[in-house]
Amino acid sequence: MDGHQFNSIFLGGRGGTNPGQFRLHSGGLQWKKQGGGKEIIVNKSEIVSLTWMKVPRAYQLGVRRKDGVFYKFIGFKEQDVGTLNSFIQKNIGTMPDEKQISVSGHHSGAIDIDGNLLTFMVGNKQAFEVSLADVSQTQLQGKTDVYLEFHVDDTTGANEKDSLMDLSFHIPTTNTQFVGDENRPPAQVFLDRIKKVADVGSSEEPIVTFEGISILTPRGRYSIELYLSFLRIQGQANDFKIQYTSVVRLFLLPKSNQPHTFVVITLDPPIRKGQTLYPHIVIQFETETVVERELTLSEEQLASKYKDRLDQSYKGLIHEVFTKILRGLSGSKVTRPGSFRSAQDGYAVKSSLKAEDGLLYPLEKGFFFLPKPPTLILHDEIDYMEFERHGAGGSSVSSHYFDLLVRLKSEQEHLFRNIQRNEYHNLFNFISGKGLKILNLGEVQTTAGVAAVLQNTDDSTVDPYLEDLKNQAADESDEEDEDFVADKDDSGSPTDDSDEEQSDASDSGGEKKEQKMPKKDATYVKPSSSKRKTKDGDEEGSKKRPKKKKDPNAPKRGMSAFMFFSNADRENIKKSNPGLSFTEVGKALGEKWKKMSAEEKEPYESMARADSKRYREQMDGYKRGAATNADSGNDSD
Repeated sequence: MDGHQFNSIFLGGRGGTNPGQFRLHSGGLQWKKQGGGKEIIVNKSEIVSLTWMKVPRAYQLGVRRKDGVFYKFIGFKEQDVGTLNSFIQKNIGTMPDEKQISVSGHHSGAIDIDGNLLTFMVGNKQAFEVSLADVSQTQLQGKTDVYLEFHVDDTTGANEKDSLMDLSFHIPTTNTQFVGDENRPPAQVFLDRIKKVADVGSSEEPIVTFEGISILTPRGRYSIELYLSFLRIQGQANDFKIQYTSVVRLFLLPKSNQPHTFVVITLDPPIRKGQTLYPHIVIQFETETVVERELTLSEEQLASKYKDRLDQSYKGLIHEVFTKILRGLSGSKVTRPGSFRSAQDGYAVKSSLKAEDGLLYPLEKGFFFLPKPPTLILHDEIDYMEFERHGAGGSSVSSHYFDLLVRLKSEQEHLFRNIQRNEYHNLFNFISGKGLKILNLGEVQTTAGVAAVLQNTDDSTVDPYLEDLKNQAADESDEEDEDFVADKDDSGSPTDDSDEEQSDASDSGGEKKEQKMPKKDATYVKPSSSKRKTKDGDEEGSKKRPKKKKDPNAPKRGMSAFMFFSNADRENIKKSNPGLSFTEVGKALGEKWKKMSAEEKEPYESMARADSKRYREQMDGYKRGAATNADSGNDSD
């Protein structure tokens, strides 16, 4: 086996934690966040040093790159250390050092500055360490105290973790580590060392500013200011400060046949507005607007830190200028439209998701629905896809449109509705070309049948299957509309009522009218119209009624702590015991779970509590949406 793989937690800036999988191989190391998102890759040639440290209940591996960036991964067991040391020495060519942590509580010690990492040592043990790249302001207080203030990052609130705000060091005039003189005390010498590597002063003046920018999520008009290490989005009611380390990727997606272009900033962790999380900031630029921008960077900064990444000045289309500057500062990759073309030669197809009209972009590595709820689906996350006839309730326009169901490996489903039938071949060829599984659910409705309906351009053609559904629907009683649910996804749909520019996707009157009809199963058996009640009040023939099909938009129930543990550790059990059956693997996981201490179970219990809270909140919204639709259906009668 080429390398080793472990479940681990990446320790982000100022205490943020992210569970994921750590893989060490002969070419370097790789860490991927659980559930997708942030990914860290360090090549063998970039590694300067590695260190082990014993922390509560686990071991921490520190990895330093040549450019001074330092990564910390926690979650390794004691037996992992020896295995990895042998592998690292053989393939990386270095032996990891061992550090010990100080638990004495003493606050007097020495300071070690290595690159942009400051370590406070008590004796020969480490008390704490901080990244000087996170320092926003520093100043000398009196002649002996140095005050450090750290960046406030709005994305840290998404994980509900504590954030380090400031530190103060007392450096007496007798200090021998930072030698000074009468005019320059040791505290001033230390302060000068900090300023060389800290991001100090960048908050005083932005490098470049874009005024009056329309943002669709979170909704409003904002001024976007770009600084050396973070960006600030300022509006009348909201002000967000986002570290570039939270920017995962940028998307530049022109609207199909519209004078606007989307620029999406994908964040991990997301920003928070009230109780809503926003993993995607969706910005809408006017495509033809031309701007000129001069960066307030010195020639020395451009030549040393941003060589081949930034220019002194820019002139061009506003979305291109904005994306180039943000990419140069954050180092994030930019995703543009791929090979897909719609029937109108655009980059996306019109669709709707959760009663919101928008555009579905088929990209080379995923699908992106915009503008709201902004939903990114990677190809690797997809279990299967299915083309469905639109309007199971028997709508007269069903033959003009079709729906696309996307089922994820996590069992979550996304139903993209109201796609025009002339887009069928383009989408089908794109999906099949990517090797994604196309599944036909049920025996009544086949992909061939869908294709036949979509290819038929004669509007007068009678579809016997649809006519049968219409006849069944005529006798149905009013039910809660399970399709029209504004579920809280990973999207963060805007809740503002600000009078801002609306998206170009128009509301579909026919679609909303159809929403009042209950969704029908293709295998539905029409009940008898002559129902008689028994003495107990039950209706005869009720047993013949088939089980109600589960609403794909209904919230997924919360997972237990044991399930989170099983998902994280199943692969390790299978690799350690390749001959075990599925049942035996489950039994082994159960036995291991029973032997774990309460402290070892706590991370998974925390995940379960968070997931349970998510389910309750989503269920409340789901029920409110269903009740609203039921009321509107009664009013229309």
